[in-house]
Amino acid sequence: MAILAVNAGSSSLKFSLHPYEGGQVLPHTVSGNFEGLEPGGQPILGWKHQGKKHKETIVVPANGAPFQVALARLRSLVQELTQAQGLDAVAHRVVHGGGVFSASVRVTDAVLEQLARFNSLAPLHQPHNLEGIRQFRQAFAQVPQIACFDTAFHAQMPEVDYAFALPKALQAQGVRRYGFHGLSYQYIMSVLEQETIRGRGRVVMAHLGNGASLCAAVGGVSVATTMGFSALDGLMMGTRSGSLDAGVLLYLLEQGWDAKRIEKLLYKESGLLGVSGISADMRTLRGEAAQGNADATRAIDQFTHRVIRETGALTACLGGLDLIAFSGGIGENDAVLREQVCERLAWTGLRIDPQRNRQADGKHAWAVHAPDSRIEIWVIPTDEGRVAAREAAALLREDCAVAA
Repeated sequence: MAILAVNAGSSSLKFSLHPYEGGQVLPHTVSGNFEGLEPGGQPILGWKHQGKKHKETIVVPANGAPFQVALARLRSLVQELTQAQGLDAVAHRVVHGGGVFSASVRVTDAVLEQLARFNSLAPLHQPHNLEGIRQFRQAFAQVPQIACFDTAFHAQMPEVDYAFALPKALQAQGVRRYGFHGLSYQYIMSVLEQETIRGRGRVVMAHLGNGASLCAAVGGVSVATTMGFSALDGLMMGTRSGSLDAGVLLYLLEQGWDAKRIEKLLYKESGLLGVSGISADMRTLRGEAAQGNADATRAIDQFTHRVIRETGALTACLGGLDLIAFSGGIGENDAVLREQVCERLAWTGLRIDPQRNRQADGKHAWAVHAPDSRIEIWVIPTDEGRVAAREAAALLREDCAVAA
């Protein structure tokens, strides 16, 4: 049997298939991504199995819906790869669980209705996550659908960190810091706890990609994070602004900007893209900077500075640091950024080994600290799908125990 982990976006669908044997979730045997799933789009499927990459274009019949056609292809692919043994569950990444869901749940109509109330808190992700669940419930009608939340890992944060300096009435309405990237942080923590005893100490985890955040944890529990009420707060990101003086928004409102225009600015036109005017992709900006493009250099420097600044703040909250871990597309693959961050944080006792840092391949957990470093430095390729599959498996075991 197997568990299918999925992450539905506005025009894409990422998936990974995880064998489920003896109550344990194994690393995925196949992973892939559908692109071009927007209405009128041309779906393209890319997937990898047993070290081989495959790519195919999906034909959409006249008046057909690309997402539904993609799900039909995915269902046939799963049946082929699981040798018709079927699925135990589909585990869905859902960005926002609000203050209601602090653990993964089996999806029901009532759960979907509740989750839809958080759409405005994560407009780039939540509506598409939920529409994906609705489509999967139809396409895989006999398979349990499990919602796994990015906010859940931060559910035990102390009030002093999650509360805003706003009237109590607003906090009662749910206006508070939630934190995100929880599935990634849960996976990073599980690897660290296997690799080093310091994984249970004072840890800062850096999930750096198109979306970026930091998380401080002690004993494997989140105690502070840079993202807050929405996925806009904290670090500068690919197209998102990160922390911004609220006075800027008041100014824009006075200038006649409406909510939709401001939302587009903050979510899609800011960050690396906005500062550089070139791209949201760090790889592209590195190439441009190497050619002397000052705008690309400025964007990279600003991104790096924010990581350094917020790491220092979280280190102060922790009262010191035992380990820092880098993950996400940038964190796993950009050796220059890791080196620059660690050099600027040398006052904490961090010492990076330049050679080991360059050898990190983005595929395996890799220690990159120098022998004389007082703090361990790790590069941990994240696997949110495996965490979602584990969450689904845990719910299945609970259901079996209740039935017994």
